[in-house]
Amino acid sequence: MRPVYWLAVFMPVALALRLVDAAPSLVFATSALGVVPTAALMGEATEQLAARAGPGIGGLVNVTFGNAPELIIAIFALADGLQEVVKASIVGSVVSNALLVLGAAMLVGGRRRTRQTFDRTVAQAQSGMLLLSALALVLPAVLQLSRHGSLPAVGRIRQDFGSDLNRVSLIVALLLMATYLGGLLFSLRTHRDLFNPAGPDEDESGAWSIRRSVCVLAVAGGLVAGMSDLLVGSIEHASHDVGLSQFFVGAFVVAIVGNAAEHYIAVVAAMKDKMDLAVNIAVGSGAQIGLFVTPVLVLLSFVVGPSPMALVFNGYELVGLLAAGLIVPALLSDGESNWFTGFQLLALYAILGVVFFFA
Repeated sequence: MRPVYWLAVFMPVALALRLVDAAPSLVFATSALGVVPTAALMGEATEQLAARAGPGIGGLVNVTFGNAPELIIAIFALADGLQEVVKASIVGSVVSNALLVLGAAMLVGGRRRTRQTFDRTVAQAQSGMLLLSALALVLPAVLQLSRHGSLPAVGRIRQDFGSDLNRVSLIVALLLMATYLGGLLFSLRTHRDLFNPAGPDEDESGAWSIRRSVCVLAVAGGLVAGMSDLLVGSIEHASHDVGLSQFFVGAFVVAIVGNAAEHYIAVVAAMKDKMDLAVNIAVGSGAQIGLFVTPVLVLLSFVVGPSPMALVFNGYELVGLLAAGLIVPALLSDGESNWFTGFQLLALYAILGVVFFFA
């Protein structure tokens, strides 16, 4: 049994603490730890599903189901009206995948190697989608500022930006989703040979059956939903108790917990010198947050929660999106990586964390 699964002991602990009305900070901490093994279980199941699909399509399968914990957590927060927490978690997930996950993979993978290589064309396609999503998420805030409006203040639960920004956000969400579907067509059909150039290179003797993988995914998804309900329900009071803003908790704590599966799989792939898979998971997951998860949440906000969620981010979040969208394509442009490249990404992530902490 992998060590991460020992954290499953916190799942019944979190439930018990909630039932006895324990301190919100304890409920939050135990439920956050409880999400990690369920996310890792989802990651292992999707890794098994992707075992015969090759690095490109395998990475797509991983990020699709690997982003389920973030989506589930955000839906619960959206239902509770915590729209700014949802937006912080969106930005946190993009930044976490683009900087933390990719940086950790490059650092660990390049520790004993001079350099590692990956398909430059595929990496540029993934990073291009990441950049597109980052710029699209920034533009509604530009419209708000051009009208002499204000960006949401750190610490706000939600803010009404008016019907115009809600309509703009809806249109942007639909266009992002159309781009995501176009990316699926590109990677799975018209350029499948580019994203999946080789057959499987793994020993499949211990591979799970498709039925087992699907059943495990269903069970893990239910467990993630349960832990997410406890996690979101305790965010507001827990952040106050421990002296952290909901903004920082959403952007970093929740994002890191939700990305547990991607962290684990990408780093392990890099350790095995499978940088194509590691890059596809890290960058692809960040792009998918912007192109798919965010539009889904915008659409759901029209029927879930107190009001529609406009895609107007605060200044710190805008900088985070632009940092992730601009630096990743630049570092992946040559199709090579080393440990120092990973160190640079981790350093930038740490700097953003410090600034967000004091925001």
